[in-house]
Amino acid sequence: MSTSETPLSILHVVDSLEFGGLERVVTDLAITQQQHGHRVAVFSINTTTGFSSELKAVGIPVHIGHKSGTLDWGVIKSLRHAASSMRADIVHAHNFVPNYYAALSLLAWWGAPKLVNTCHDMGTRLSHKRLKFLFECSLKRTARVAMVGQQVFDRYIQAGMVPKDRADTVLNGIPVERFTFTPERRQRARTLLELAPSDLVIGCVGRLVGLKNHRLLIELLPSLTQSHPNLKLVIVGYGELHEALNAQAAGLGMSKHLLITGQRSDVADLLPAFDVFALPSLTEGLSIALLEACATGLAVLATSVGGNPEIIKDGHSGILVGSDDAPATQAALLQLLGDASLRARLGETARDWVLEHASAKALHHAYDRFYRSALGAAP
Repeated sequence: MSTSETPLSILHVVDSLEFGGLERVVTDLAITQQQHGHRVAVFSINTTTGFSSELKAVGIPVHIGHKSGTLDWGVIKSLRHAASSMRADIVHAHNFVPNYYAALSLLAWWGAPKLVNTCHDMGTRLSHKRLKFLFECSLKRTARVAMVGQQVFDRYIQAGMVPKDRADTVLNGIPVERFTFTPERRQRARTLLELAPSDLVIGCVGRLVGLKNHRLLIELLPSLTQSHPNLKLVIVGYGELHEALNAQAAGLGMSKHLLITGQRSDVADLLPAFDVFALPSLTEGLSIALLEACATGLAVLATSVGGNPEIIKDGHSGILVGSDDAPATQAALLQLLGDASLRARLGETARDWVLEHASAKALHHAYDRFYRSALGAAP
């Protein structure tokens, strides 16, 4: 069976559909696959809303498992029913828990769909021994595994978790047409965020968790505002550290320079408000937020972790600094904030790279090839 010629029935399995990079890329992939003639559905193991309405609006079924407890056999049964009822050719699990739930749901099923997996990050959660054990067991029943970047690929291969002959690298992709920069979009975005035309804005997008390292940007605000009194730091996201980050800014006397928007579904409409996009993460896979910032034509500062160096070439399409390196981060931000022509040049180069390498169309074709390899694999 050739996926380039024959429409497939594909069931994506995720932990949830709450707003985040993994969930965004799965949603965009499912929509693009449907547009190219495949039959697609999404199964969320946990109770969720998030991107569900976006999928349902274009006619993609969303199944909710309502997981309760550590290993919920009711979810496994529901997942098997969802795959069976749509006569799935491919069950595509994303990350770890979805893979072992999917593997269990396909047991003792003659002619079962092929199970494939995508590893979306560097696997920091696999420090949990039980999760690592279950994931590695499920990989024995997984036809192929995709990693979202070369650094992610190397991590899993070198750790011996994924056999090299069943592994592929599939770069994340985004619908680039959604992300453009125009003066009109910039003005509209600044109105949405209640920013003044004169504000100089550092923006970042991501869950408010420790690994995203937003606290470093807040820590640098006092020194940055000495050079740029009209500076604002805008963090688009939600999470457990919301109150702590606001408290950190208040303790530094920087509250008026910080805006945390909370959960937003209109990130594409907010990005043009930024002058600089900052990604100070301690770890990343292949960041969707970073791809979206590049597609918008923003100048980027990012840490040289995970897949970030695969997107950003230091000094060419952005600036890379070491993980949690405060002096280097401060110097790079001051350089970008003080040079509008540099920001424009870096942003244009970054957008060109995304258009060529990381579009939703490129992602769709890459996964079609990936599925074809899986369908040709031995049972």
